[in-house]
Amino acid sequence: MVAIVRIDTFIVDIPTIRPHVLAMATMHHQSIVLVRMRDADGIEGIGEGTTIGGLSYGEESPESIKLAIDAYIAPILKTCDAARIGAAMACVAKSVVGNHIAKCAVETALLDMAGKRLGVPVSELIGGGRVRDRLPVAWTLASGDTARDIEEAERVLDLRRHNIFKLKIGKRAVRDDVAHVAAIKRAVGDRGSVRVDVNQNWSEAQADLGMRLLEDAGVDLVEQPVARHDLAAMSRLSAKHIVPLMADEALHGPADAFAISARAGARIFAVKIAQSGGLLPAHAVATIAQAAGIGLYGGTMLEGGVGTAASAHLCATLPSLAWGTELFGPLLLTEDILAEPLRYADFELEVPTGPGLGISLDEDRLAFFRRDRTAPALHVVAERA
Repeated sequence: MVAIVRIDTFIVDIPTIRPHVLAMATMHHQSIVLVRMRDADGIEGIGEGTTIGGLSYGEESPESIKLAIDAYIAPILKTCDAARIGAAMACVAKSVVGNHIAKCAVETALLDMAGKRLGVPVSELIGGGRVRDRLPVAWTLASGDTARDIEEAERVLDLRRHNIFKLKIGKRAVRDDVAHVAAIKRAVGDRGSVRVDVNQNWSEAQADLGMRLLEDAGVDLVEQPVARHDLAAMSRLSAKHIVPLMADEALHGPADAFAISARAGARIFAVKIAQSGGLLPAHAVATIAQAAGIGLYGGTMLEGGVGTAASAHLCATLPSLAWGTELFGPLLLTEDILAEPLRYADFELEVPTGPGLGISLDEDRLAFFRRDRTAPALHVVAERA
């Protein structure tokens, strides 16, 4: 048995490069919960639990994620064998209901430790192992200002960083939102794919109108237009419209994946390790989707470098990833807390190849951005693109 001797959690608050406007909130910073786990052999694993907009997006907040790990999950894990990840997470599941993001953070740390112990990347510990080394990455345009979003799209196209664009809509009237999206699609033209995310903010009638108009505008997919619990509406909309509906907030692990597949509620799944409860259940979500003929997209909770690396390892194992990924989270932040940032080039993200997650933390930046502020100052860094 490999004993876990220490588990630490802390929250880091990092500003975003610009306001990130969603239907339910506007983000000016991202709050990330980091987990550091050490075993009796001195091997350290790191994990991340991140959500969007505090409690405006879902049931977990940064504060509740940290509390769930500290008070409930950590004591259980200290009785488990760190080398038996499935058994350890099964023990956690018996005593902790829900809290998928907290579970994802600790499972990620366990997988990071296991990969380091075995000398292999995390992607080799999932399913049949890695099938790709690079992932197409979308960029979200979410300033809410049409001209600014077009300028941003042009900039990242010129940098060859992204040629897939997802627009956050749902705050304005349907026709106003469609006009905003259509203008951006005209500017991008055939140089990139344009998709939209409504974050559950439309009624079925609004979604019916919006999906029809968005199809005419050349949009490639519509993400979660209606409330996550309204599977009947999702099924009707999916059957009626050519533009595919992608499930996101409706998808919280394998049971939801099966239910949505059985009801034909979506033609694409946004597979998120955080919402699924970890990389292993996220892989099960993807397996169910593939068996049902549903397309896959690597979703994000706007994680920092740790969570994005973990998501990349999961996506690297998926045989089919027709809709690419959205693993741009670190690029939305003014600072990177990794010692060596993840590499984005030629419209793709390189999946780390080192043991475990293949990453390490920048201790100086980490100390400065910790909510409990353990460092007095931070050196000046160059502004990010």
